[in-house]
Amino acid sequence: MKSARTTARPRRGFTAARRRKLFERLRAANPEPLSELKYGNPFELLVAVMLSAHTTDRSVNAATARLFPVANTPQALLALGINGVKPYLKSVGLYNAKAANLIGLCRQLMELHGGAVPANREALEALPGVGRKTANVVLNIAFGEATIAVDTHIFRVANRTGLAPGRTPLAVEAELVRTTPAQFRRDAHHWLLLHGRYVCVARTPRCPGCIIRDLCDFPDKTRADLR
Repeated sequence: MKSARTTARPRRGFTAARRRKLFERLRAANPEPLSELKYGNPFELLVAVMLSAHTTDRSVNAATARLFPVANTPQALLALGINGVKPYLKSVGLYNAKAANLIGLCRQLMELHGGAVPANREALEALPGVGRKTANVVLNIAFGEATIAVDTHIFRVANRTGLAPGRTPLAVEAELVRTTPAQFRRDAHHWLLLHGRYVCVARTPRCPGCIIRDLCDFPDKTRADLR
């Protein structure tokens, strides 16, 4: 059964007041948003976020629930080695490559950073398996920086709503950083990610129950929730 669609309307463009209202509503619904990844310290967070590429948080949490009680420091993971790490990561997509990256990451942390997670982007992005998105998440959650990590959910929400259109994740990130009011920037990526994961989903967005429906420029809003 196909969802009913509204008649397409021209995009209005986000004014500063409209943008502020959108984030005020997201904040009111979730004042203290948290990552759905399970971790206990910056190193565990770094590992979990690195493992989360191309897979679900649930799969990562299943893997780290087995791994972290056995080894949750760079030293302990290095002692396991690639073949020792692999059995713990089988719930995670691309686990062979991620096992190699994880051991390389731990080795580099020990050799260059005394086993600590660095608090700057350049050093984080130099670690095996760590790209800009992972670095943004770690800088935001572990070190309190107002970074915005753009994943597939945020990329979809930003473009679909008209909040921060862009052809690439980097373009969307730059627009979100530029336009998001300072008081919302620290938590913006959590709010937008969760909204994309549970409401503004890819195939049939749940527009009828969306708290920012009237602020959104998506021309094909669903009339009925067909979950």
